[in-house]
Amino acid sequence: MWNFAPPLVVVAGSVILATTAVGADSLASSKPRFVFKDTQGKTQSAEIVTQYQPKKIVYPLAKVDPKIDPKLRRAATIAEERAHARSRSRCWHYVKEALVAAGVVNSRPKSELAKEAGQELVSSYGFKKLAVRDPFAAPVGAVIVYGAKRAAGHVEIRTKEGFVSDFRSKKPSPRPLLGVYAKS
Repeated sequence: MWNFAPPLVVVAGSVILATTAVGADSLASSKPRFVFKDTQGKTQSAEIVTQYQPKKIVYPLAKVDPKIDPKLRRAATIAEERAHARSRSRCWHYVKEALVAAGVVNSRPKSELAKEAGQELVSSYGFKKLAVRDPFAAPVGAVIVYGAKRAAGHVEIRTKEGFVSDFRSKKPSPRPLLGVYAKS
């Protein structure tokens, strides 16, 4: 007579170990989630980030507005070609030169301070202030003017991939925005 008890114990033990391993594996692969209620009162969850994943910050590209004078896009290109890697503290000088070289303005603007650029462009050269409060939303070629309490301010031209004055930058100036100007 055969004794089936030892092989039966081995098979049963194998099944128990296999199911325990599968259960443990599924627990290990589940990622912790943060549970919260949204504004409508629904319960939502989001995965908790446990490791830093370095990603390059991507800034939005500027849009080309067909209503804006194409010479302004040319001015942006000229300014980009002439710009340096770092500021030379001559932003308004470089923007003036780009506007004259592209034929956007027929004479060199006379204001000395960058924060006065918007007023002069509107009063003397036919520019209009756009209803834009975010420099990233400015169209390609728009002249963006920033203020400063005791300093000269800053002025730059929006390019497709960033901003340019006497230097190139992917992000706008941190100074307070006075206005975004363009010519039709």
